[in-house]
Amino acid sequence: MYRHHLKRARRHYFSPRKLRLRFAFWGGALMIGATAAAFALLSHFSDEQFYRLYLQHPYIAYALPPFGLALIAWLTQNFFKGTEGSGIPQAIAALEMKQHDLRAKVLSLKVAGGKIFLTSLGLLCGASIGREGPTVHVGASIMYSLRHIALFRGRDMTRSLILAGGAAGISAAFNTPLAGIMFAIEEMSRAFSKRNSGTLIISVVLAGIVALFILGDYTYFGKSSAALPLTSAWLAVVICGVGGGLLGGLFSTSLIQGTRKLAPMALTYPVLLAFVCGLLITLFGISSDGLTYGTGYEAARHLVDGGEPSVFYPFLKMLATIASYLSGIPGGIFAPSLSVGAGLGANLALLMPDSPASALIMLGMVGYFTGVVQTPITAFIIVMEMNADSSMLLPLMATALIAKGVSHLVCPTPIYEALALAYLDRNKE
Repeated sequence: MYRHHLKRARRHYFSPRKLRLRFAFWGGALMIGATAAAFALLSHFSDEQFYRLYLQHPYIAYALPPFGLALIAWLTQNFFKGTEGSGIPQAIAALEMKQHDLRAKVLSLKVAGGKIFLTSLGLLCGASIGREGPTVHVGASIMYSLRHIALFRGRDMTRSLILAGGAAGISAAFNTPLAGIMFAIEEMSRAFSKRNSGTLIISVVLAGIVALFILGDYTYFGKSSAALPLTSAWLAVVICGVGGGLLGGLFSTSLIQGTRKLAPMALTYPVLLAFVCGLLITLFGISSDGLTYGTGYEAARHLVDGGEPSVFYPFLKMLATIASYLSGIPGGIFAPSLSVGAGLGANLALLMPDSPASALIMLGMVGYFTGVVQTPITAFIIVMEMNADSSMLLPLMATALIAKGVSHLVCPTPIYEALALAYLDRNKE
């Protein structure tokens, strides 16, 4: 009896259809990992070039956001329709679409290429955006394109391809596959198929490993060895959890409501809207001495390494990110949100001089990022990668959970879910 079941299981496991399925998923994951690594290098180069221009020719840099974002909006509308926004809401919306023609407009190799090009161009123009959300969109587009090669049929298989591609994309965008896996589970858990869960997770891990192999073992915002035991950190945990959750929830609400209210203008005058948003980005950049431009990696790393904080930086960076997103250009909010959280933690460190500043900065990052996306486990894993001291585990966990609860009171529907629903409403089948 046992041998019969074993033989049957082997025959099922090594069936041509199952092998074709695995090779497609895993081959796609390798492609996504390599593409995500190239995207990361191009984004970093673009971000760096803008700052070099800002230091050498500031007046040219001031003009780049309005005119650059207007150009990107024109390119988006005329050549790369479907690339606008973060990319995560589009991937989630594609999971629910029933018609192939509509889904193909959101997920295609042309959309993937356009997303990489326009996001990098946005960073070259000083927009306060990140590449992480767009990498999800790129990953989902690459994996979805494999349906022709492997002859996948059925709605469940289509959803599995999109989910695997998006999850592999976020895995490759981070410095650890674990964060990508957790984000996929937290953000898209309703779409997981129990039958294909093992294949999906292996795809996620493969994409992350390829990106790590190409880019090396890196961290977003440097390393810290700060320790802050929960017994002496309760006040900082409460402040970062409540404050981060409140501000993150308000930020998400502003994006959701702003996208809804500006939808008519975005449809009729997309280039003008992008130009006005670009002017605001320049204004915030001037007010912050250039700190609010780009991803925010360098500004946050400066704080983690013990740099002097700017009290107004997190608030100006938050406003610059809102303006960048509402402009309608491709670009994500992951990196800017972590940078805003670092600034909030640095401000708290000024009020609590007896506590390690880098530890408070990490709490601020977890609190605000969780408040924005309402994925506490992902936020905890991302920031925990920066620290080697186990005493930070419980403070970071507690901060993330508090921030999630507070943010939910301010913004009942998580931002990506709300934006995905809005996207589906605008593209009704």
